[in-house]
Amino acid sequence: MHKKFVTAVLGILFAFSGLSGRQADEPILPGAYLTDAYFPLLQGKRIAVAGNHTSLIGDVHLVDTLLASGFDLIRVFSPEHGFRGQAADGELISSTYDAEKGLEVVSLYGRNRRPQQEHLEDLDIIVFDMQDVGARFYTYISTMTFIMDEAARANIPVIVLDRPNPNIHYVDGPVMELEHASFVGLHPVPVVYGMTIGEYAMMVNGEGWLRGGVEADLRVVEVANYHRRSQYTLPVAPSPNLPNMTSVYLYPSLCFFEGTVLSIGRGTDKAFQLIGHPDLPPETYTYSFTPERRQASVNPPQLGKTCHGKDLSGMSLHLLQEKTALDLSYLINAYRDFPDKQGFFNDYFERLAGNSKLRYQIMVGYTEEDIRASWQDELEEFLQVREQYLLYPEPGH
Repeated sequence: MHKKFVTAVLGILFAFSGLSGRQADEPILPGAYLTDAYFPLLQGKRIAVAGNHTSLIGDVHLVDTLLASGFDLIRVFSPEHGFRGQAADGELISSTYDAEKGLEVVSLYGRNRRPQQEHLEDLDIIVFDMQDVGARFYTYISTMTFIMDEAARANIPVIVLDRPNPNIHYVDGPVMELEHASFVGLHPVPVVYGMTIGEYAMMVNGEGWLRGGVEADLRVVEVANYHRRSQYTLPVAPSPNLPNMTSVYLYPSLCFFEGTVLSIGRGTDKAFQLIGHPDLPPETYTYSFTPERRQASVNPPQLGKTCHGKDLSGMSLHLLQEKTALDLSYLINAYRDFPDKQGFFNDYFERLAGNSKLRYQIMVGYTEEDIRASWQDELEEFLQVREQYLLYPEPGH
């Protein structure tokens, strides 16, 4: 397969203080910043923005930028957590009218996960701009896929304004088996796939992963001054329970716990930075915390119970940035130390893992090295597919 649709962003850096070339001290600029690259494509068009609170150009929302520039913005499509990024995990969201913006906001995380015909028939183009974190179970890539799918059938072009992926520097985890496909994993990719959301969109298109093998009219506006080892601090939390960069880096490893009875800190100030349960031995799990109801998580696991656990919030950001693999030791050790082995996992685990093997491997005592070895062949096949769609170089290339 070859790259199907790539936007060549030429000359766009000159709009930003005379930038030219790619120098180490130049700022990383997400695609949304590069208005010269996509504003001409929006002239005279009826536009929808697929975005949320992360759709920013500096401190200004993309929607505000388009409205202030006189574009005909018809509606907004919003993902999980809503347009303003404040809804709790898993909370179904109704479509609404945003009085502040004067726009219809169509929720794609409620009654519908896909745009409906009535949401598309008055559109000429869709602009997608959301901050991803590079893990298969983070649902913004599923929302993007469904938008691309429906847009392809309605002959509506899609522009993806690319953004850096804070977990772009490694690829790891089991490749999802299609029988376990769900909204937290639509495609045969590993847990950490090492691609920006724009690169991922190109792969979805090029590999025929839209229904019936259709292809969207896709354009990607690339991130400027970016490579695969760039360190990028997210300017805003991408979702309510990823409050800081520590949680973003730990998320791919800790999200497996969502398929167990353990808490990973939802309902605390340290979501995705804690591991705990009331039944874990306190002599080993010495950190105590009690999940409570919060806007970000209204019914967190182990609500109101004192959990014995581990606090990972003080881990070195430098070490987290340098990791090259998932850390399965948290999951393996917690299962080993949990007294009720039969009650440890829940039915959600296979959807997160993307296969039916990982639960078995942990239960029978595979080492982390043995588990990782079991997915290497599929990982190598994925890397060959992925290579065709990469837009950003390794340093020195």
